[in-house]
Parts: sequence; C-alpha cells; structure tokens
Amino acid sequence: MMGWQALFYKEVLRFWKVAFQTVAAPVMTAVLYLLIFGHVLEGSVKVYNQLSYTAFLVPGLVMMSVLQNAFANSSSSLIQSKIMGNMVFLLLTPLSHWSWFFAYVGSSIVRGLVVGAGVFLVTAWFSHLSFVAPLWILLFAFLGAALMGTLGLIAGLWAEKFDQLAAFQNFFIMPLTFLSGVFYSIQSLGPFWQSVSHFNPFFYMIDGFRYGFFGVSDVAPELSLAVVGVFLAVVSAIGVNLLRIGYKIRS
Repeated sequence: MMGWQALFYKEVLRFWKVAFQTVAAPVMTAVLYLLIFGHVLEGSVKVYNQLSYTAFLVPGLVMMSVLQNAFANSSSSLIQSKIMGNMVFLLLTPLSHWSWFFAYVGSSIVRGLVVGAGVFLVTAWFSHLSFVAPLWILLFAFLGAALMGTLGLIAGLWAEKFDQLAAFQNFFIMPLTFLSGVFYSIQSLGPFWQSVSHFNPFFYMIDGFRYGFFGVSDVAPELSLAVVGVFLAVVSAIGVNLLRIGYKIRS
C-alpha cells in the first residue's frame, strides 16, 4: 500500500471494529426519530402539497446521519490520538499533509455513506420513495460527507480535549443540522426565518439530496450544488493548510 492508503485502511478499520456503536447506534437513532415524528405528524402535514410527511422525512434523516457521522469519524479519531499520545507514531512517518487529508476525509466519507445506507435500508420500509434523479442523490451524499469529514478534521486539530470537541459539535454542528430542514420544509417558515435558513450551508446539502428523490426542493439543486461546492473548497483549503503547518500536532 501507499502511505495514504495504509492510513485510510487503518481509519476505516477503526470505526468498523466497533460497528455496533459507530453504525448500528446511529441507524437506531434515525429510526426512533422517524417513528416519533412520523407517528405524530403523518396525518396532519403534507409537504409540497403532494408528499406525505414520512416520505419527506426519510431523505432528511438519511442525509443528517451521513453528515453527523462523517464529522464524528475524523474529529473523534484525531482527538483520541492526541489525548492517548499515539499521534507521535503518525508524525514519525514520511506521510505528507495530503496523505493525512485523503486518509481522514476518505474514511469519514466511507463511514458517513455506510451509516446513511443503513438508515435508508431501514427507514425506506416505512414509506414509498421515488428516485427521480439518483445521480443528485449520490453527488450530494458524497459532497456532504466530504465537507463534514473535513470540518471534523479541522475540529479535531483545534480541540485539545473532549469537552472542546463536544462543545464544537453541540453548539455548532447539531444546531445547524437540526435547523437545516431535516424535519420541515422552509416554505412553512415565515419570511424572516426563510431568509435566515438560506445562510445555513447544511440546508443546501439536505435540500439538494432530497431533490434527488422527489424532483422538488425549496431552492434549485444547481444553487445547492454551487453553495456546497464552494464551502467544500474553502474548508478543504483550511484543513490542508492546518495539516501542512502541523497545527497543534507538531508543537
């Protein structure tokens, strides 16, 4: 194996060895969301004047699981290595910053997509789903996982202890995820909150992903793709540069 491939393989094995915690648990959480919200709102809410609420909710839960688990993979791996002291074994290798980046972000993409596929396979039984534009589904799932894996990389490099990482996730990642339209269409909001939602990059990832299933969305999928692409380019540039200078790992 090349260096980045070996590190990538190690990172994939790291989460797969505890798949009951890293894969099965998020799937169960998503199913509980679906059962609770679907049971309460299925008979009273129609989305886009044609979709049942359960059908609308399933893609949102799938994408939410992809995003959260991609972030958790890279961030948890880095903070564990820093606290346990085994980061030094990676620093002794001749791996470039690009190798680190591809390995950590690549493994995060794998975990996010595996969890997302698991959530879809379980929740799809609760509602009939169409696949109007499957390429859009795959594209937004991949880009969303890459973006969140890179954000997790940045968070893992910045954090020096678990409570700092938890604060980053609880006060930044979780609010943006839950307020991104997973459980509702922003068309149901007032004009002010609709405008606020358009500043949330997570909204574009979920809205574009949902478009691939139903062919309808709150904004044009091309706009969502452009926004996600720009954010991915920005956070990737930041993440690669932090690895290049050895931010908080070489000092």
